[in-house]
Amino acid sequence: MPYWNELLGGALIGLASALPLLFHGRLAGVSGLASSALRPFTREGALGLLFVVGLIAGGFIWKHSGNPHPDSWVYFKNPERLWALAGFLVGLGARIGGGCTSGHGICGIGRISKRSVLATIIFMAAGGITVIIMELVAWSA
Repeated sequence: MPYWNELLGGALIGLASALPLLFHGRLAGVSGLASSALRPFTREGALGLLFVVGLIAGGFIWKHSGNPHPDSWVYFKNPERLWALAGFLVGLGARIGGGCTSGHGICGIGRISKRSVLATIIFMAAGGITVIIMELVAWSA
């Protein structure tokens, strides 16, 4: 069966990451956009703020749209606390790593940046290890 949703999603991500680079000469990483939201009275800050509001609204809409939640969420009594902690840790990691997964994984690899390739390998390895740990925790519960 063709994976039309995945194909369309990948094309839209590629387009969304290419347009800012083509028209504004800057990468479309989430951490850069989110940090610009801290300066809301500038043009760049207003766009960053709209981006952050869109991220939050998208998650809220998905949660309340009747779509099924991933199975891993059932292990937590209060997933909102988990999301807040995860958001904080992702932001901290993006700050320490000099960019986020979207900036390195999509834009950086697209520019053939050695630093971004290495960062993406580390992100993916950490994600895989996290999944293994979560599965072990779920099995022991």
